[in-house]
Amino acid sequence: MKVRRTREKLTVPTRSGPAPARLDRRTKDLTKRLSAGDIAVIKHADIDRISAEALVACRPAAVINADKSISGRYPNLGPGIIVDAGIPLIDATGPEIFDLVEENSQISIADDTVLLDEKEIATGIVQTSETIAEDMHAAEAGMNSVLVDFVDNTIEYIRKDSDLLSAELVVPEVATTFDGRHALIVVRGYHYKEDLAILASYIREYRPLLVGVDGGADAIIEAGYKPDMIVGDMDSVSDTALTSGAEIVVHAYRDGNAPGTERVHSLGVDCVAFAASGTSEDIAMLLADDKGASLIVAVGTHDTVMEFLDKGRKGMASTFITRLRVGSKLIDAKGVSLLYRQRISNLQLSILIIAGLVALGVALFATAAGQTLIGLVGAQLDGVFGWIGSLFGGDPAASSESASIIQGLTSD
Repeated sequence: MKVRRTREKLTVPTRSGPAPARLDRRTKDLTKRLSAGDIAVIKHADIDRISAEALVACRPAAVINADKSISGRYPNLGPGIIVDAGIPLIDATGPEIFDLVEENSQISIADDTVLLDEKEIATGIVQTSETIAEDMHAAEAGMNSVLVDFVDNTIEYIRKDSDLLSAELVVPEVATTFDGRHALIVVRGYHYKEDLAILASYIREYRPLLVGVDGGADAIIEAGYKPDMIVGDMDSVSDTALTSGAEIVVHAYRDGNAPGTERVHSLGVDCVAFAASGTSEDIAMLLADDKGASLIVAVGTHDTVMEFLDKGRKGMASTFITRLRVGSKLIDAKGVSLLYRQRISNLQLSILIIAGLVALGVALFATAAGQTLIGLVGAQLDGVFGWIGSLFGGDPAASSESASIIQGLTSD
């Protein structure tokens, strides 16, 4: 059996494999076990930027998507990131490929065709820079209607469903003391690694409480720190982070059901539940605010329409309300690394080196020790040049004189 999808004529020939197949309908779960040279098989409509960057970091031989990488709902950046990294992206093969390919099966791709034991089992669309540009242009044309729906959903949620401003919201008691301290909340969002690196001096000086939101806890550990608290539904954080000694706060549904507690308890770790609507990063900010943090610094958090569409959310009411509630104590450090990224040209670097050498020379001439050192270096060079000259029939007397000067300086 094979699955065939219509496509336009290929513009770039593609051949990869045979290589082990790694399959998962959840991209973030797949990247945990995807290795360089594997072929990733996913089912991910509208591949978002974070997922694409995670796939690229694994360096697979190719990515096969059973769904449409750009559905046209909004201009998502993920497919462009994969293709720009030189990784073939075969699109829209259909979900049946998950029934035809098993984990670790040796599969290949030839242009738009997926091969198992050199037999065609599925075809799709080879995404190129040109096809992605066309799809993105079409998606951008429909953004007005998407924005209207997004705003309507946000307003509707605030009116009917939000509990973040009600008296019913109960913030749990935690052992971590926030009162009077800074809290640095880390989410695996855009530029989180660069921003953490830029904030290194701030972390050393102020020693804020480090709060990781799900995978943000691993980001804190990767940066060389230890999280004080982990908040989230525990579906994208490692066991290493959960057993690092950080306090665990599991994001629960409004009815109190917290599926993440089962995983935490299975590791022999205690946790508390925080029942609230909204995102895990929202409740992390609300908790820090309620417990008296004097300043909340957020890294990698989601706060734009594009980022929420990337996460599959139809509105951003909870984030809007959370930021209203937390107020001026919240500083969003996301993207701060872009402000400090400097580009130094070769000319600027050369001028800097020359200026340093000139300053060093002036300093040497201004001291007696420096003048003596310069004299010694000059005498040594004179002796070397004299010796070289003697090899080519130079004046032996001059060489003898240079040697006598060197001997007199060194004896002094």
